[in-house]
Amino acid sequence: MNIKSLLLGSAAALIAVSGARAADAVVVAEPEPAEYVKICDVYGAGYYYIPGTETCLRIGGYVRYDIGGGDVGSFDGARAENQLGDPKLQDTWAKNTRFTLKTWTGQETELGTLKTYTETRIQFGNSNGYGDEFGNDAHNKGITLNFAWIQLGGLRVGKDESAFNTFIGYAGEVIQDTLVPYGGFDTNVVQYYFDGGNGFSAVVSLEEGSSDAGAATFDGAGNYLFNATSGNDTIDSYVPDVVGGVKYTQGWGTITGVASYDSTWEEWTGKVRLDVKASDALTLWIMGGYGSDDHIDRNFYKQWGGNWAVWGGGTYKFNEKTSFNAQVSADDAKNVGVAANVAYDIVPGFTVTGEVDYNHDGKFGDADDRNWVNADKKNSVGGILRFQRSF
Repeated sequence: MNIKSLLLGSAAALIAVSGARAADAVVVAEPEPAEYVKICDVYGAGYYYIPGTETCLRIGGYVRYDIGGGDVGSFDGARAENQLGDPKLQDTWAKNTRFTLKTWTGQETELGTLKTYTETRIQFGNSNGYGDEFGNDAHNKGITLNFAWIQLGGLRVGKDESAFNTFIGYAGEVIQDTLVPYGGFDTNVVQYYFDGGNGFSAVVSLEEGSSDAGAATFDGAGNYLFNATSGNDTIDSYVPDVVGGVKYTQGWGTITGVASYDSTWEEWTGKVRLDVKASDALTLWIMGGYGSDDHIDRNFYKQWGGNWAVWGGGTYKFNEKTSFNAQVSADDAKNVGVAANVAYDIVPGFTVTGEVDYNHDGKFGDADDRNWVNADKKNSVGGILRFQRSF
C-alpha cells in the first residue's frame, strides 16, 4: 500500500464518520396529530362536533334593519297619541336594528335525543312615541332572552313561546301578523310532544304566561287594567296555564287544533287551522279562534276582541328568489287587519322585504273595548321595509 492510497482511504473514513455524526445530531420531531372540528350531519346542515365530546353544536342568527312609516308601520306596538298627548312626536320614521344570536345543540342518549335551543336579541332604535316617557329618542333597548329550552325525547322545559302559537303555527309570513292578535307568546313551559307516526302528533304544555304579552285593556266593569291581556300579571297559585294540541299532517297539508286554559282568569280559548299545499308555488291557510270572556275580555291566550276571530292568507313563490305573502284578519269586535309583502332574496342569506299594512279599529272611541294595537285612529295605513342578513 502506497502513501497515496493510505491518505485517500483515511480521508474517506473521516468523511463517513463526520457524516454519520452530523446525521445523528439532527432530530426531526414527529408531527402531533391535529384534532380537527368534525362535521355533524345528523341534525341538519351547520352542525359540528364540539371537540372531545359527542355533542353537536350549531351557531346562527341574523342582523336586521327595519324602517317603518305611517300609522301601523311600527314594531314597538301602537302609535297611540294618548300615550304622550302630542301627535307630533310620532310624525317620523320608526327604525329598529336587531342582532339575534341563536344556538342549537344535539346529542344522542339512551333516553332519546338531547337538544337545546337559545335565542338572544339586542336592539337599538326609536319607539315612535309609544311607551317612551321622554319622547321619541333612539336608544339601546337592552338584551332579551327569547328562547332557552332543554328537550330530552319529547319532554321540553325552559323559556319558549306558548304552544298555543308554536304548535298550530304563526299567522302567516307577513311582518305585522298581529294586527288582530292571536295569542300570548313569552312564557316558561313544561311540555311533552308526542309523535304517533302516520302524520299524527300532539302536545301538552304547562305554562306560566307573561306580563309582557299584551297591551292595556279594561275589565267587564270598565276598570282600567294595565297589561291585563297578559292574563298573568299576578301569579298567585300553584295552578299553571294549560295548553293541549293535536295535529294531522299529510302531503296535501295539515289540520291542527289547540285549546288553552288561563288559570289566572279561568277562561278557555281554542283555535283550529287548515294548511293546504295548493301547488308547488302556492300554499294557503285559514285559522279560527274562539274564547270565553266571563271574567275578562282578553287574557293571555284570547287577545282578540270579542269571542271569535279568524285569520287567513297564503304565500305564492314567483321563483326561487321572490315570494308574495298576504294575511287578512278580523274579530268579533269588528277589528280588521290586512297585511301584504314581497320578499326578495338578493343573494343567499340576504333578504329585503317590503310590506304594506292596514288596520281598522272596530271599537275606536269606546273606552271599554279598543283594539289597542293601533289606537290613534279608526283606520290606519302604514308599512315596513326590512333588510335581513341571516347566517
